[in-house]
Amino acid sequence: MVGNTAAQSIFGSYVSRRFMSGCAVLLPIVLTVYVMWWFLEFFDGFFSPLYDALFGFHVFGLGFLTTMIFVFGVGVFTSTWVGSVTMGMGEYIIKRVPLVKHIYSAAKQARWGLAGWLVSAAVSPDNEQANSFRECVIIRHPRRDGEFAFAFITGQTLLQTLEGEEVLYCCYVPTNHVYVGDIFLLSDKDIIRNTLSVREGLEIVVSVGMAVPNKIIAMPPSLAKR
Repeated sequence: MVGNTAAQSIFGSYVSRRFMSGCAVLLPIVLTVYVMWWFLEFFDGFFSPLYDALFGFHVFGLGFLTTMIFVFGVGVFTSTWVGSVTMGMGEYIIKRVPLVKHIYSAAKQARWGLAGWLVSAAVSPDNEQANSFRECVIIRHPRRDGEFAFAFITGQTLLQTLEGEEVLYCCYVPTNHVYVGDIFLLSDKDIIRNTLSVREGLEIVVSVGMAVPNKIIAMPPSLAKR
């Protein structure tokens, strides 16, 4: 009797562990498939009714492809002078409508926050690997008084010269895109550390400066994290 109880307990524990292992493996896969399927259906639904009316039958994916081409076309159009002027006029009109202007402003702030979060997650700033963004700092760039730039510390190296050794920090300054920029090797005294987190710094870059806080507090060397 005791042996049967022990065997049942061991078998139940084995089944439970294997079931939870299966859930751990399948859950991210199922969620990924579900989210991607919802994504396809959502964007496919924008132009699918038009194609259904033209062809008389539904072709899954054609509306999604058209939506992606449309989004790409909007990006190309808004990057031109005419598109920029058109967007400016549209925003001017929207911001004059009492209720709509608040919704638009909130959506625009959410867009920058979401974009910053996506980029932040993509580069894994909280990861302790060598290629992660460690700190958001401020440097003088170009090297003139009164001009500063946001930078991200991505690593450090030891410069050995005839006069001795000096620690240099790799400061990455985005220029056109978060993944395209310049890298400067600066000593610690040339780096202005502050209270901005990496995520906040990325949001400032993605929002072309619109997400910059009203005040940035510089940290003394004794409190700045290394």
